[in-house]
Order: sequence, then structure tokens, then C-alpha cells
Amino acid sequence: MKVAIFGRPFDRTFKDYILRFFDNLIQHNITILVHQDFYQFLINEINLPPKNIETFRKHFELKGDTDLMFSIGGDGTILDAITFVRDSGIPIVGINTGNLGFLASIAKDEIDNALEAIYTKNYTIEERTLLKLENPTTVFHDFPYGLNEIAVQKIDSAMIKVHVYIDDEFLNTYWADGLIISTPTGSTAYSLSVGGPIIIPNSGNFIIAPISPHNLTVRPIVLPDSSKLQLKLECRAVNYIASIDHRSVVINNTMDLKIERADFKIKLLRLNTTSFFKTLRNKLMWGADKRN
Repeated sequence: MKVAIFGRPFDRTFKDYILRFFDNLIQHNITILVHQDFYQFLINEINLPPKNIETFRKHFELKGDTDLMFSIGGDGTILDAITFVRDSGIPIVGINTGNLGFLASIAKDEIDNALEAIYTKNYTIEERTLLKLENPTTVFHDFPYGLNEIAVQKIDSAMIKVHVYIDDEFLNTYWADGLIISTPTGSTAYSLSVGGPIIIPNSGNFIIAPISPHNLTVRPIVLPDSSKLQLKLECRAVNYIASIDHRSVVINNTMDLKIERADFKIKLLRLNTTSFFKTLRNKLMWGADKRN
């Protein structure tokens, strides 16, 4: 088995767990490929022994024989990880060293059991839909895809007007601080914070959710992910902010944006001991009595 590892710097309280993670891989004769920047952090901060470890820096250095990618960090780290796996079909599994962890669901004390499940193939591969942004700037040109959402936002104190068309039919003009186009995966992220609904993965939908709309009767709307969207912006400022997941850039307000479903999906590895509904209950504390 060959695995790639991508990660972000973590608190030293995770040092022993991460060292044990690498020891486990080495003991099972796993070929290890670590992103160069993360590898340097591991060498400097936790004295990771370099035995049997190779490095990579660019997405094209991940060879076709890579079985999966471990993402060590939080959900944001997984969003970075997809820019490396792209359409390769390499599944991503997240080890959570962050906070909430909807996508990075393996806790530090679950690492050994998770690895055993992976070795014995006791897991499920889930395919997640991505959004594609057309007419991107050079910042997004290399990878104009988002696992969570694509959003447009104002750059100053004035609201912006977003004219939205679905399959060439006019939907609405949103007077708001911005607009979020979300996947089911992103329904528990930025969209959720502005009152968007939670959508089950692979439900075949997108969400359009306004950010602080001027008209409070304008609510989030769910539409089929076969829809093709066009956004035309008006704003007092010359520019506005466009973002794909947590990557953002300033764009001129004369540029229309076209958004549609990507022609490939990202694979996420889920242990059979958990599920989307269990994650909702645990992470959002559904059913918990806050008085206790």
C-alpha cells in the first residue's frame, strides 16, 4: 500500500499520536509520501524519523499507484487536500487535529483503530460533488473547483446586487452582503451559518443562500445540481470578493460568473463505525440537554 500525507501544523499535544501514526504505517511496510512543507514541520517540531518517507510538492507528483491520502488537520486541511488529489480518484481520509471536524472525523485516540479498519478494508468510500467556477481569474485558473461552496461578497460597507439566472431563466436579484452557492458537503459549513438547510451528501442538490439580505423574505433555495447558474454583479465599488472554499480573490464587478457541477467527484473515506447522521448528532450536539 502507498499513501500520501498532507497536513497543517498542529499543537504539540498531538505529537505522540502523530508519531505513533507514522510508526504504525512503517511497521506495516506502507510506502509514505508526505507533502514537502508538512514534512519539514514534522522534522522540525516532532523529530520525525525520515525512514521510508518520500516527499511531494505538486499534485502531478502523486503517482497513480497512491491508494489514499491522509489529511492531518481540520476540515480546512481537507479542502486544501482536494487541490492535490483533484480528479485522480485517490480517496481522502481526515485525521482531526482541529476543532469541529465534519470531514476530518478521526479523533487522535481513534487513529490505531482507524488504521486497522483501513488495512482490513472495513470502510466506505463516499463520493462528494464539487462546484466548478467558469470565468475565473488567474488565482482560480489552476483549480476552479470547490467542495464546500462558491461565494461572492461585498468589499466595502455597501450592499451588492447579484442577478441570478438558472438555466438561462432569471431567478432573482439579491440585495445582500453576498451570496453563497453550496454543495451538500458545504451545507454544514458557511451556508449553515447564514441559515441554509442541512442537505444529506449525494442528495443531488445545490443551495443558494444570501448573506444578510436586505429583504428578509428572501430565503435560501435548494435546486438540482444539474442546474447551471449565472451570476451578474452590481455594486457601488469597482470590485467584489469571489471565493472558492477558503481561497478568495478580488474580481472586477463587470465579470459575470458561471457555476455548475464539476465533471468529477472527490472520494472521502468513511469508517463504518460512523455515519453522516451520527456526525450531525455529535458535532452539532443534537438532542443534548444544555442544562446539564
